[in-house]
Amino acid sequence: QVRLAESGGGLVQPGGSLRLSCAASGFPATSNTMGWYRQAPGRLRELVATITTEGITRYGDAVKGRFFISRDNPANTVYLRMNALEPEDTAVYYCNWFAAGVRNHWGQGSQVTVSS
Repeated sequence: QVRLAESGGGLVQPGGSLRLSCAASGFPATSNTMGWYRQAPGRLRELVATITTEGITRYGDAVKGRFFISRDNPANTVYLRMNALEPEDTAVYYCNWFAAGVRNHWGQGSQVTVSS
């Protein structure tokens, strides 16, 4: 059974940092892309960051220079370090797994709230 186990969300003050983790299990042994998308109330889901098995990264414009994604392939885990957090970063962050020919898989979502 495939699973994306997310952790690390919570409440943080503006300017603070959080680290999200997503551990994948039960997926086929194939090159893939993992990362996060986020959705705030009343807004469309948007790209946060993704990283391929080979280490190629992609960031949404709103988080470039502040968020950094990495992965530990032996552990099948990806990490998102979020720095200089702003209230606009408040959203549910969904871990995503994708490979060519295989449908997207999504984690349950982790709430990140940036507030004073």
